[in-house]
Amino acid sequence: MSVTVRVPAKVNVQLAVGAARPDGFHDLANVFLAVGLYDEVTVTPAAELRVTCEGPDAHQVPLDRTNLAARAAVELAARRGIEPAVHIHIAKDIPVAGGMAGGSADGAGALLACEALWGTGASRAELLALCAELGSDVPFSLVGGAALGVGRGERLTALELGGTFHWVFAMAGRGLSTPAVFREFDRLAEGRDIPAPVASPDLLEALAKGDPDALASAVSNDLQPAALSLFPELAGTLAAGRAAGALTALVSGSGPTTAFLARDAGSAEKVAEALRASGTCRSVRTAAGPVPGATVI
Repeated sequence: MSVTVRVPAKVNVQLAVGAARPDGFHDLANVFLAVGLYDEVTVTPAAELRVTCEGPDAHQVPLDRTNLAARAAVELAARRGIEPAVHIHIAKDIPVAGGMAGGSADGAGALLACEALWGTGASRAELLALCAELGSDVPFSLVGGAALGVGRGERLTALELGGTFHWVFAMAGRGLSTPAVFREFDRLAEGRDIPAPVASPDLLEALAKGDPDALASAVSNDLQPAALSLFPELAGTLAAGRAAGALTALVSGSGPTTAFLARDAGSAEKVAEALRASGTCRSVRTAAGPVPGATVI
C-alpha cells in the first residue's frame, strides 16, 4: 500500500518583516496564496526510512534526515511510538530553493501521507502544530488557499477571496539561501527603526474582491531589496516582465524566483513568452491561484 499527496507552491503577495527577535527569527505579516505548481509526495512501507526524489533540480534536494519530508515522518512516528519505516518519494515540480516553499510543501505532504498510511488519527490541529515545529511555511502548505501568517508566519488566518489570480513565475539560474537573505535584510536595516509588520488593508480588500489591478498596486515584499542585493541580476528579470505587460512584478518570498501578476490567463501567456525570449531567466511557468493545500490523491 502507498499514499500519494499533492501539495502546491505558494507566492507571498505581501511579506512584511519586523526586526530580528532575540531567538533570531523575525515577526512577519505574511500573506500567502497557494498556486497551481505541485510536488507529489508518495510514502510506502519500507524496512527503514528512505528518501528519493525526481524532477527538475532533484539533485539539489537532500535525501537524508535533514529533508523536511523525512523530518515530518520522524516527528509523527515519534509521537505515536512507531518506527518511521517508510520510503518517501518526492516528484518535484516546485522550484528548488526558489522562494516558493517547495521544501515546506514536501514536509506537509509527507506528514499528511504518513498520517493516512499509518492511520494515526491525528487531528487537524495536531497536524498543524507539527507543521509549525517543522518550519514557518509548512502550515500554509497543509491548508492552501489564501491566508495571513503571523509570528514566524506559522499562525494562520484564512482570507476571503473573490476570484482567481493569474501568475507567471521566472526561475533563476541559481538558488538563494533563505537564512542568507534574512541576514542581508538585517544588514541593510542596521540603524533603522523597523515598524511592526501588519497586513495591508488595501491588499486584503483586493484579494476579497478578486481585483488583479488593485492587488497589483498593493503587493509588497520587504525581503526584495535583500534578495536583489545578493542576486542583482534579478532586477533584469523583473524589468523584462514589467515591459511585457505584467501588472506588477516582485521577488517571491526570499527568492530568487520572480513573480508576475497578469490580468488573465491570456495575458499571463504573453508575459511568459516574453520572459522566455528575454534571456534573463532559466525557465518560466504560469499558474493560477488560489488552489487547495495538501490533498491525498
